[in-house]
Order: sequence, then C-alpha cells, then structure tokens
Amino acid sequence: MLRRLYYTLNPPIPTKAAGADPPGKPLNFGSLGAATITPWALVHAAKTHPEVVLYAVAARDTKRAEEFAKKHGFQRSFGGSTGYQDLLDDPKVDVVYNPLPNGLHFEWTMKALKAGKHVLLEKPATNTSAEAAQIFALAESKNLIVLEAFHYRFHPSMQRVKEILDSKELGAIQRISATFTVPSGTAAEGDIRWDYELGGGSVMDPGCYTVSILRYLASSNPTEVLTAKAVPYSTRPEHKQVDKMFWATLSLQPEIIGELHANLDESKIFGFIPRFPTISAKVQCEKGTVEMFNFLAPSIYHSIAVSPKGKRRRVEKAYTFKGVAKGEAWWTTYRYQLEAFVDKVQGRTPQHWLDPQDTIDNMKCVEAIYEKDGFGPRPPSKYIYTED
Repeated sequence: MLRRLYYTLNPPIPTKAAGADPPGKPLNFGSLGAATITPWALVHAAKTHPEVVLYAVAARDTKRAEEFAKKHGFQRSFGGSTGYQDLLDDPKVDVVYNPLPNGLHFEWTMKALKAGKHVLLEKPATNTSAEAAQIFALAESKNLIVLEAFHYRFHPSMQRVKEILDSKELGAIQRISATFTVPSGTAAEGDIRWDYELGGGSVMDPGCYTVSILRYLASSNPTEVLTAKAVPYSTRPEHKQVDKMFWATLSLQPEIIGELHANLDESKIFGFIPRFPTISAKVQCEKGTVEMFNFLAPSIYHSIAVSPKGKRRRVEKAYTFKGVAKGEAWWTTYRYQLEAFVDKVQGRTPQHWLDPQDTIDNMKCVEAIYEKDGFGPRPPSKYIYTED
C-alpha cells in the first residue's frame, strides 16, 4: 500500500530515452477552472501518459490561473472574464477538461465542442438528462469525443466485481446496495455543492456515483423509484431544494432491488470526531454475496469480499488487469480513465468505455429520485447553443 501511495504521489515520469516514441500525436489538454479535483483527476495522471501534454489552464482570477499553471506544470494560463473562452479559442488545445460546477457543465462543454475540442467532463455531466443528450448529439455531429468521468468504472477492481457477477458463480442478483458518505466539513458552508442553481445536492454529488454503480452492476436501468427521502442542507429558503443526504429504493429488471444512500454532511461522533467516509457496494445474489470496499480510491486499498453460500469466504484484490500489458498496481482510477480516454480520442479501442446513453440514463435516474423525494430536479442551463 505504501509503495502504491508513493508512486501515486510521485509517479515515474516517462522519458523519450526510456522507450519508443508515443504511439500517437501528443494531445494538448486545457483545463477550464483551477478546481481542487484537477490535480488528482488530470495532473497526476497526465504525468505518466506520454501522449498527454498539460498545455493550459483558465480561471476567472488571472493570478490564480498563473499560480495554478506554475504549480502544476501547465505551459500557459488564461485569466479574467474571457479566460475560459480564450482557452477554447486557442488552436493548440486539443482536449478540454471540464471540472466546473455542475450547472456550468452544459454551457462550457457545448462551447468546447463548438470550438472543435474533445471533452473529458466531470460527473454528473449536466443538470438534466436533456442537456446530456444535446451534448452527445453535438459531439457526434462534429466527430468529437465526450466522456463523463466516472473514473471508478475504469479500475480493475470494480470490473472484477462485475466479472464475478456476470460469471453467475453466485447466481442471479437479488439486491444491490451502494453507499457513499463523507464527513461534515467536506463541503463547507458556501460550497458550490450547496447551490441549487449550480446543481448542488447529495444526489448530484456522491449520489450520482451510487446510481451509476447500481446500473453498472445490475446491467440494467431502474424501472421505478419505489421510495426516496432526502434531508435539506439547512432550513434557509435557498436550501429548501438542496439535499445534504438521501436514501432511495429502486426496482430494476429482472426482479432486482436497489438501495442507495449518500451523505455530503455526515455528522461528527460526539460532535467533534470526524467520521471515516463510507464508500462501498454490496450485491446479494441467490447463492451468496459480493462486497466492494472503497470503489472511489481502490489504488490505495480496496477489498472484494466474496461469500458463496455453504463455502468459505474469500477476499480478492485487483490492481491490474490479468493478461493486459497496460497498467501498474499504483495506477489510480483517474490514470486508468485517462488511458481509455486518450485511446478513444486517438482512434484506438479503449479497455473500457461509457457510451453516451449510459450518461443520459444516469441523469434520468437522478432526476427520477429528485422527483420522488419532492426536492425536484436541478434547473436547466440558461445557455442556448447556436452555430454562428
């Protein structure tokens, strides 16, 4: 674990002398915004990918953009009120990474596609499923790639869980439970995750992971939201539709029950001891269960507990793919995701992929949960796309 953690933070940077030239033309990445997730989701992963160049970053604050670029190795920065558009207008940018607040995903992804850029888009892709459909329709018309960054899907550990279920070793799936909670303070007062207009709320943030995992492991979409309950972030009027935690029960075919829970504000023990995050998925089948611990950051540590009825329980771990050359035990979910994304952009076949309908269906499910719990879906963007 210590070795994996060390190389995650200090990845061995490939050099031309260490091997052959990269198989494809290096891609210049531009990041919209200097978000806190960017170092993990893009910067660290890019350092070990020979076809990825950290070319530019844009931020509303010019000084912040300059400091972020210098700290993380971007070649240039764009700042000020036109910074985002200036980045998109740069002909040297091949790919745009969009980690902006949820409510801005649609506008700036559409603008990036209009500018002819591929897009690695943070999850959830948009505030509404209709917006997600618009994004992928435009991308297809322009022959561009857009990927919603559900990075956990690209790691060997979650794919191993899916492989166990698909093998029918444990029989038919009966119930899937997915939980994602984080301690109070993770999203501080005033954080964008508490802003309704920007797509805030627990279903949109950790909850969209639980929805994705449910659908992925079940290999089907929910047919109905049976129950849904949410708790508002505060009693203030601006938070009446912003959920800090939720529970939902869904039905899926064939005869599968899904149980989801997410909490963006898990209360402290005795009022002062922070709780550890709970990030797990459990699948109950006819002939036993399988449980995945820590699907979010499995490269640090994870476990896959398989408990067949009448047989000895076993624990598996999967840090690399068997028989596949690509991948190291210390590769994070983001690194595996970047590998697949670059392969797709370069015209190669990625090891794993999320197709457009996957993203659209995930947003439909998020909307259905919000309808059921009474909080209502997040508001659509006011941005209207035009070609001219």
